Amino acid sequence: MRGSGLLLHISSLPNPYGIGTLGKEAYQFVDFLKKAGQKYWQVLPLGPTSYGDSPYQTFSAFAGNPYFIDLDQLCKEKLLKKSEYQILKTDPSASIDFSFQYQHRFVILKLAFERFLKASNHDQFNQFISDNQMWLADYALFMAIKEHMPEGNWHLWDYELKIRDPKALKRFQKDNARDIQFWMFLQYKFFEQWHALKNYANEKGIKIIGDMPIYVAYDSSDVWANPKYWQLDQELNPLSVAGVPPDHFAITGQLWGNPLYNYDLMEKDGFKWWIERIRESLKLFDVVRIDHFRGFEAYYSVPFTDKTAENGHWVKGPGMKLFSKVKEILGEVQIIAEDLGFLTAEVYQLLHDCGYPGMKILQFGFDARSDSEYAPHNYVKNAVVYTGTHDNLPIEAWIDSLNPKDYQYFMDYLHLNDRKKAGFTAILECLKSVCEIAIIPMQDYLALKGEARMNRPSFLGGNWIWRVQKAAMNEQLAKKINYWVKVYRR
Repeated sequence: MRGSGLLLHISSLPNPYGIGTLGKEAYQFVDFLKKAGQKYWQVLPLGPTSYGDSPYQTFSAFAGNPYFIDLDQLCKEKLLKKSEYQILKTDPSASIDFSFQYQHRFVILKLAFERFLKASNHDQFNQFISDNQMWLADYALFMAIKEHMPEGNWHLWDYELKIRDPKALKRFQKDNARDIQFWMFLQYKFFEQWHALKNYANEKGIKIIGDMPIYVAYDSSDVWANPKYWQLDQELNPLSVAGVPPDHFAITGQLWGNPLYNYDLMEKDGFKWWIERIRESLKLFDVVRIDHFRGFEAYYSVPFTDKTAENGHWVKGPGMKLFSKVKEILGEVQIIAEDLGFLTAEVYQLLHDCGYPGMKILQFGFDARSDSEYAPHNYVKNAVVYTGTHDNLPIEAWIDSLNPKDYQYFMDYLHLNDRKKAGFTAILECLKSVCEIAIIPMQDYLALKGEARMNRPSFLGGNWIWRVQKAAMNEQLAKKINYWVKVYRR
């Protein structure tokens, strides 16, 4: 069934306290989607971000980001006083200052936690802990230890805690029970607010597409709690790490640094960790986009000590063995395969065997020298088309970046002479395509340029900070979008 949606991360929503949250502005955005005739809202990963602020490098593959807990909602519940969080007040659409949020937001959330402890009824909280025991206990313990260990990365902790010595963990849990409970409380509130928002969206006919990074961060509760599932040495250092080989975008490749999975052991274990991860993601989202899907067919392995990705090599991944298990245990699941990058016949075969829709990126389709599978005339029905992703320039900035030959080919392809119409015409090219779903980044509908780019891959700093102007999500834009999705039967 044809449909369309918008890509806008939670953090990019307007909010008077420095970062987008699961509060009223999120509900207003759902209302905007409804008025605009949309069927999907796509967000980036929701996990608790670490150094670098990337939602693709988080402290847990299962936890939610405490920054997204809406403080006004906690105020309504009498867990906070408005005066206690005014220090965070800023322009509702100002760029995110993650350092400032880190310094102040957790102090405020601890005030809410202390009041929550005085409440007489904790039945729902206790039930939440019980329901999420599979990941929550390790995550909360991990974060509590992190607070007490100035070294940061778990590999630098006291040896007994690093190797999870049972006596040392028991002693820490006894001495720091309240701190551990605080991190559980944050997850309780995050999931409470998230599911309320998701239910509201679903009631309005909006499905949420969530993003799942293929890899997890080394500095995460996942690796610390289950090191056997990753390729680590006896000292728990990574043997090899993830990346992608050199190409015309990055001449030395991209060194992501994530630890690689021990797929042999995972297979013997029935892919239990992956099954649980996908199961939990499908509770959070209606559809799950798995990032770097080609890594399941073969992944690029780089020696841990290397400074670039030039000396890596390809290693066979689990392929259909994993996804057959997913189907066996979870049934038919709604997954989008991010099938970008270096693709081989084996990757195409895996996509075919899984049956998951892949992705088409319009920006990749206009090389004047040769044809491309990303050119609209080569699209297929079982795919999701985007003008660009969070890693790309907004469409207007991308058009400005084209060399003269590619620009002329792009304009000829779209039957255009007027540059001013080029950005929106590119959006329409996606909407009218044969692809089942079309997702357009909010920046593109707003005709924003480079200042609104979400992420520049391989650049540290200045990423993930963009936020939308509240006034931009207006009736006029909603009507314009609604008109065109009706024209193209979406």
